Amino acid sequence: MDQLNVRAWEGRSEMCEGVVTAAQAAQIHATLGQPDTAAPREGEAMDPLWHWCAFNPTAPLSDLSRDGHPALGDFLPPVRLQRRMWASGALTFNAPLRVGEKLVKRSFIRSIAEKVGNTGPMVVVSVEHRIHGDRGLAIEERQDIVYLDIPDRFRPPAARPLPENPALHEEITLSEALLFRYSALTFNAHRIHYDLPYAREVEHYPGLVVHGPMQATWLISAACRFKGRRPRHFDFRAVHPVFLTPGESRSVEILGTEDETGALMLCTGQDGHQGMQATAIWEETV
Repeated sequence: MDQLNVRAWEGRSEMCEGVVTAAQAAQIHATLGQPDTAAPREGEAMDPLWHWCAFNPTAPLSDLSRDGHPALGDFLPPVRLQRRMWASGALTFNAPLRVGEKLVKRSFIRSIAEKVGNTGPMVVVSVEHRIHGDRGLAIEERQDIVYLDIPDRFRPPAARPLPENPALHEEITLSEALLFRYSALTFNAHRIHYDLPYAREVEHYPGLVVHGPMQATWLISAACRFKGRRPRHFDFRAVHPVFLTPGESRSVEILGTEDETGALMLCTGQDGHQGMQATAIWEETV
């Protein structure tokens, strides 16, 4: 990899406009919302992280890489490692966004770091976003994208045990339709989420990979229900892939424990270990 060429992407910026329409909100709610609630209508507040459906990529099919992602080299650097993952992120919510509201997202590449991990070389690209709505700055967000080589076989990371005696415990049923719908909501053609032969034979996963952003959305939604209000800060980190594998578990647990400050430590769980970790912090814990 040409390190100097990749590092030249630091500081690069872009701006895009977006919106979550009433029709989109109904689709998101039908996929991720609570069955006994109604979808938000035009002008009503939408749930946290629904803005991830507001700025969908528009790359033509001819510009997609083998894995289904848009080819690199425009805004994101042309990293030559073939596996890419949205590994972690952090958000500060200043104001709720509303259905039908015109949104503007300003993004810039904060840093690009080349590292060597347990699985070999990796590149970590950190991107910062500022999402503005009608009332000004609504969300400050950091997104960490990790690039790796595709291994010759699946080597799972160390399993982290689930918390004991969680204050919050829910369960979500996985299905191919669920993964397809979330891919469609975000216009995400990454084949590991819907193409089982590709996921197994090319990227050497045991099954379809459950989207990290969808897991983060489950976690923050559970946190909102637990507290009865939205958190001010939310961060998340993937620690183990969660799979939809033929013949194996078709569910994901949502667990949370509250600390002495009122912050909620959350995780998804499958087969007795954590998948994604997250922390939700409300105003009084800052």
